[in-house]
Amino acid sequence: MNWKLFFHKLFHWEYWPFQIVYVPIYFLWAFYALKARTIFFFNSANPTMTNGGFIMDSKKEIYDLIPQQYYPKTELVTEKSDFEKVEQLLHDAQIKLPCIAKPDIGLRGSAVKKINSINELQVYHSKANFDYLLQDLIPYEHEVGIFYVRFPNENKGRITGIVSKEFLVVEGNGISNLEDLILQNPRYALQYKTLKMEYGNELKQIIPKGEKRNLVPYGNHARGAKFIDSSHLISDKLTHVIDEMCLQINEFYFGRMDVMYHNWEDLEAGKNFQIVELNGAASEPTHIYDPKHSIFFAWKSLAQHITYMYKISVANRKRGFHYLTHKEGMQQYRLHLNQSAKIVNF
Repeated sequence: MNWKLFFHKLFHWEYWPFQIVYVPIYFLWAFYALKARTIFFFNSANPTMTNGGFIMDSKKEIYDLIPQQYYPKTELVTEKSDFEKVEQLLHDAQIKLPCIAKPDIGLRGSAVKKINSINELQVYHSKANFDYLLQDLIPYEHEVGIFYVRFPNENKGRITGIVSKEFLVVEGNGISNLEDLILQNPRYALQYKTLKMEYGNELKQIIPKGEKRNLVPYGNHARGAKFIDSSHLISDKLTHVIDEMCLQINEFYFGRMDVMYHNWEDLEAGKNFQIVELNGAASEPTHIYDPKHSIFFAWKSLAQHITYMYKISVANRKRGFHYLTHKEGMQQYRLHLNQSAKIVNF
């Protein structure tokens, strides 16, 4: 056991297991479940998303709800389809390599991979025992997660948090190889096993002084990205831009969108940005994972957002959108466990 990394994880709650972080929230969820008379009240939070966007929600179905100009070209590849059809799909959709491949029903960034060549795509396709998406790379370097909440009786929503993301980037010194550069930083070292599987012998390369290498080109905390609370950037201009977009997404009330953008001025002006993903009822206010925040700050923010989701779900139920029955909910949960096992073991 690497004791240095063990203690780093122990004293930085952002690395604690999900089940431990959420212990107090389970009690709040139980309280709301008793009031709603079902633990599956989340289903009506976003009525046009499968299960409200909590479990077993298809990314492709969610992209199809969003106006085309707000997200990159995206195509669905069904499990076990002929690879020739995949190549033809890539050609017809004019998705260029390198591109992103990711599960259609995902789990915290698992099995998301940058595909640099047809050979890499063929390997991914042969291993994938799930439907997945092929998606154009977004040509912007900055990424934020924006949490959006709107009650069904409101004509305008609100941004409740913004998280900025620092990608897992190393800078060469002309002496150390890639492996040494990774192991020098605890945040990066925690990703070493995954990076070794992905990069193999490339880790022995010495990186020239000043050269920067982005090892994981997507802002996922579980894959090494550093999350920074940027909620101070919430403004009337940005709220207007996000509101204008979200009001075009049928029956969307609660969730987080991960957005890549050129610069902040353009984003506030509503140009040069695209949605990486739109997450529904399972969304976390990920600005809580900023290392400067305490676990108590996280619990307060999580409780606030669970309360938003519960109230929105109740309001939508009164409008005629029903909760899942217990039988339906348990069936979906079993499917979720099965899907999660496939992706984690990819």
